[in-house]
Amino acid sequence: MARHEVLSPIPGVFYRRPDPGSAEYTRPGEPVGPQDTIGLVEVMKAYFPVPAGAAGTVVEFAVGSEQVVDAGQVLAVLEVDG
Repeated sequence: MARHEVLSPIPGVFYRRPDPGSAEYTRPGEPVGPQDTIGLVEVMKAYFPVPAGAAGTVVEFAVGSEQVVDAGQVLAVLEVDG
C-alpha cells in the first residue's frame, strides 16, 4: 500500500487533542478520511486544524503532542486506501 505523509501547514505547537480533557482526534490503527482532523497547530493562541489529506489508516505520528513543529514537517503517516 502507498503511504501519505501529513505535513504541518505552519510552524507552531502540534496538539493531538482539541483540549486537555478531550480524547485524541485519532490514534495509530484508526481509519481517517481526507477531511478528518488529525490534530491542531497553534501559533500565537490561534489554532489551525490539520486534515489527514487522504483516506487511509493512521500508521504513526512522527511528532508528539505539544511538540514544536516547523512548516512542512511530517506530523503523521497514513497507509492510503487503494
